[in-house]
Amino acid sequence: MRSYLPLALAGAVLVLVSCASPVPGNPKAEGDVDPGSVAGLPVTNDDQVRSGPRDGAPKVDLTAENADNGDMDQLALGALADLYEYWGERMPADFEGQKFEPLARLVSYDSKGKALRICQTSTAGLVNAFYCSLDDSIAWDRGVLLPDLDKQFGKMSAVTVLAHEVGHAVQFKLGPKSGITQATKTIVKEQQADCYAGGFFRWIADGKSKRFQISTGEGLNKILATMFFIRDPAGTDANKQGAHGLAWDRVYAFQAGFSNGPKTCAKMDQKEVDARISEEKFAERDKNQGNVKVDADKIRKIKISLDEAFKASGAKLPELKDNGSRCQDGKSTEPVAYCPSDNTVVLDGKKLAALGTPPKRGQEIGEDGVGIGDFAAFAEIASRYTMAIQKNSNLPLDNEKAALRTACLTGAWAKVAERPASGENVLRMSPGDLDEAVAEMLMGKSLIAADINGDPVKAGFARVEAFRIGYTNAKECTARFA
Repeated sequence: MRSYLPLALAGAVLVLVSCASPVPGNPKAEGDVDPGSVAGLPVTNDDQVRSGPRDGAPKVDLTAENADNGDMDQLALGALADLYEYWGERMPADFEGQKFEPLARLVSYDSKGKALRICQTSTAGLVNAFYCSLDDSIAWDRGVLLPDLDKQFGKMSAVTVLAHEVGHAVQFKLGPKSGITQATKTIVKEQQADCYAGGFFRWIADGKSKRFQISTGEGLNKILATMFFIRDPAGTDANKQGAHGLAWDRVYAFQAGFSNGPKTCAKMDQKEVDARISEEKFAERDKNQGNVKVDADKIRKIKISLDEAFKASGAKLPELKDNGSRCQDGKSTEPVAYCPSDNTVVLDGKKLAALGTPPKRGQEIGEDGVGIGDFAAFAEIASRYTMAIQKNSNLPLDNEKAALRTACLTGAWAKVAERPASGENVLRMSPGDLDEAVAEMLMGKSLIAADINGDPVKAGFARVEAFRIGYTNAKECTARFA
């Protein structure tokens, strides 16, 4: 977040009403967001459906140039064999009978090894996977990229990257039907490719893949976390050549494809992307490059922001106390808790400061002692604050619907925080802040999408969807999660 006088005033306030209805003109998520399902599929975890290659999968009848035929090459070729089958079905079904033709070349390389020349580019130090339309080829780095993805997020993360690259091949093969032209900006192409990858993963989740399977809880959580890993750096201009999008943007596109299929992806054009993309350059006054130190002064300013956002709800607004996150009645969550007995939000300032410290180069989010960024800390405070607003409306606080409602209301506050109406020196959102919320919601113990006891919704997919609904249209939070 950034701290300075607001450039413009916003009249937005949040009113919690159980009879709320959608605001005309605002986009609405497709279908219901249910704590027990993911886009209509039951929530499963890896003890029920083990995410990764299937045992006894059929032999892959594909080869790659320069391959060493090790585990990473076998994983890549298995993914491509499945992608060929998927697009062999979907392209004629969704695009007027057009046939999917396999790629002309598949190339494996080691970015640490002997350099190759592919698509007019040297592979020396090229930690990447890419599609090249010049010769209709896909290449991948088996030496660094795929092993790193496998280590951090599991084998299905490597499958995600290859599904994205085949998405670019689909754009090329569809031609005008894809809506892509020479003038189309990179960000639109990348959003479409992420969306096509989401459609492919729905096919896997539906049990149609011969070679892979994915759980809709833990498994998909890791896939969405992969989007955080491969996002653009915060502060990148979406209009820049090569822009792929922030995690917030990439997760949206993946979820759209997973929920609605390839036809939705092909409809993503410049107008649609411009209306929702979060990727932008840092403001010149943003000297902190998107992150401020989480301390008592910043927490005081977040309280001002929350009071402003929820003052029209009619609820008695809670007080904030830094007491180590302890409630008098014994109910508490770390590093922030809501105490209904005295209507307070209690927090542990030191632990919030640690959560609010962004990771250093080479550190992985989720490691012990590694934080996410300032907005993750502030959003956790906001999530507990919304408990007071819900309690005032006599809504239950201790179930999965409450957890989704909490994520939704936290997203609604985030929208207000983009353009705060207060006239004093306040905190405002910066590019990349929404990514920090996504990262927090994909953690095992997310508070943003948790009930009063700290129990989060099982599926990260549903957590992010609920937050996005609130961010898009606050009035739907109780209408959809009553």
